[in-house]
Amino acid sequence: MKGDRVEIVVDAGDTTRTYEVVAGRAGRRVETAVRRGVVEVSEVTRNGTVVRTARFMANRVLALVEQPVPREDTSETEARRAAPLREDPKS
Repeated sequence: MKGDRVEIVVDAGDTTRTYEVVAGRAGRRVETAVRRGVVEVSEVTRNGTVVRTARFMANRVLALVEQPVPREDTSETEARRAAPLREDPKS
């Protein structure tokens, strides 16, 4: 989904650095994986092709924050579309 985003906070010695990987186009998503002491954050297309990857040493990563795009609740959407109920006229 366009708008998916992952923030990575890394220990850089005496300071911290923050990196962001964002799904830049519609149909792309951001995936995270931890393998062999390395954190990989990748932007992936619909068919699974990796567009770009950021790699960090796992022992240096302080925080990994996944922020998906906010999605609209379908139950509220259906309620707004429904016609208002009317009372039956009394005879």
